[in-house]
Amino acid sequence: MRPSAIRPIEWADGNVVILDQTLLPHREEHLPCRRVEEVAEAIRSLRVRGAPLIGIAAAYGIALAAHSSGGSLQERVRSAAKLLQSTRPTARNLFWALERMLSAAEEGARPEELLGEAVAIHEEDAQTCRSIGEHGATLIPQGAGVMTICNTGSLATGGEGTALGVIRSAYAVGNSLRVLACETRPLLQGARLTMWELMRDGIPATLVTDGMAGTCMARGMADLVIAGADRIARNGDTANKIGTYSLAVLARHHGLPFYIAAPMSTVDLSLASGSEIPIEERDSDEVLAFAGAKSAPPGAAVFNPAFDVTPAELIAGIVTERGVMGAPYAESLSS
Repeated sequence: MRPSAIRPIEWADGNVVILDQTLLPHREEHLPCRRVEEVAEAIRSLRVRGAPLIGIAAAYGIALAAHSSGGSLQERVRSAAKLLQSTRPTARNLFWALERMLSAAEEGARPEELLGEAVAIHEEDAQTCRSIGEHGATLIPQGAGVMTICNTGSLATGGEGTALGVIRSAYAVGNSLRVLACETRPLLQGARLTMWELMRDGIPATLVTDGMAGTCMARGMADLVIAGADRIARNGDTANKIGTYSLAVLARHHGLPFYIAAPMSTVDLSLASGSEIPIEERDSDEVLAFAGAKSAPPGAAVFNPAFDVTPAELIAGIVTERGVMGAPYAESLSS
């Protein structure tokens, strides 16, 4: 990888070691997970996050279960997969990775072979990110203002990232772009994580609140928007971090192209449209408090979906490791 060289997850001495993202950017602490239950908790609590990275973590979680004792190997793997499936229902990569690990186990893979499969999933994602970056970099004009939301970089993947990987690739070949990073309420992944990555790499970036996006576009500060995805339906409807849909609507109003960057493992061809994508709803405390301090009256009602769905007609292109897919997405994604 290029300058960031961030390793948010790795297998070391029989443990899955994760960088606890809930502590960033102020503290860098690595948490060893010795049991699959600890991996599941890390995914559920967002200590490890980002659709591709969740899939990688789940694969390593299966490897942990395979190396444990009690019951048959198949029983341990199936039980671990059931637990991991319950952690983040929207992330397609989670289920894709578990399906791949379960298939290997059912074909008779031994514990070390299952670990090898998890490592392969991790390494393949790094190459996938490189390919996404190379394809997507061609979409960014020289010196463009690029708006993004949430975190789609090394902290969310096995490599340089998806949407942030596109930005990194463009910058690496001399594009004097500038990034507008939306803070991403309620958990501030844009402020805490994306800005941390961009500043580490020396990429020019400005942090804005989510509510400032329209004003930035109106003032000509953004030339395009690029976001990641947690699940993409067959017709191109895309689930991503809450607030992404609003950016797509604003981009259409201001005549700006809106792109999605994601691996093909995020595409769920079994779902006809975004209305079928399961949307995770998270604890109300994430909205009722800000940085640990209560910010709303006691007893306030809360609606806290973690994701929203952007209709395909608002998406100018979906950048994958196989190239930039265009409408009609039912054809380009299926092919």
